Amino acid sequence: MHDGPGVRTTVFLKGCPLHCEWCHNPETQSPDPEILFYKNKCIGCGNCVNACPVGAHGADGFDRKRCVICASCAEACPTGALELCGADMTVGEILKTAERDRAFYGDAGGVTLSGGEPLAQKNAVALLEACRDVGLSTVVDTCGYADRETLLSAVPLTDLFLWDVKDTDEDRHEKYTGAPLEPMIESLNIANEAGARIRLRCILINGVNTDEEHYGRLANIARNIKNFDGIDLIPYHAYAGTKATFVGRNDSGRADWIPTAEQVARANRIIRGLL
Repeated sequence: MHDGPGVRTTVFLKGCPLHCEWCHNPETQSPDPEILFYKNKCIGCGNCVNACPVGAHGADGFDRKRCVICASCAEACPTGALELCGADMTVGEILKTAERDRAFYGDAGGVTLSGGEPLAQKNAVALLEACRDVGLSTVVDTCGYADRETLLSAVPLTDLFLWDVKDTDEDRHEKYTGAPLEPMIESLNIANEAGARIRLRCILINGVNTDEEHYGRLANIARNIKNFDGIDLIPYHAYAGTKATFVGRNDSGRADWIPTAEQVARANRIIRGLL
């Protein structure tokens, strides 16, 4: 209910060329399947040890370097402490899942492609086309890290782009996302000129991009979008730090990055006053 208008089926595609330090979906950064391990659910029954063909599970825990992602451990786990994250699906299989939800969509809902970065997978265009063929509304949540051909193919098949502008400062953008800002802005301009309907989604991180210069640049971007749907300022939260531990990384959550309600309200006032 938060990934576009109405009630929607969100398809999370794994794989992202960015590695944002504040990523809210760290399990979607890698394009490959992964095993999620929820330590608090483990009861030490040993089923995973017996099921694993390569000895990745043992008394010392879960050795991800030895894991071959066969998912035998997840199938054997009685408590759901181990779970396969990511699976190959055809366009038809995804569409079949979405069709089961059609009764909930009403006039506004439909299918949203998210991630990761959905446009990093060229087959995403085929999925958008299939949705269009059966009359399903389409939304794409993207940061714009896509090649020109894919982007131009996606524009006429997409009812709304939720465009994630991570930051408008070039140095900060590269520092915190691992990617330059320029290609994202160039993609936004390409989509804009092609007639895309665009809603900006901008994360607010206390002490990083909670400054008036950033707000002014966001407003300037918004003013130049021909088919502008609005702007959402999304406060950072630290919950995803725990999700990072599920894929074997350190907890990346930072409480000091959480903006206050007044900071969010102030950002909204400044930006809307400039539009």
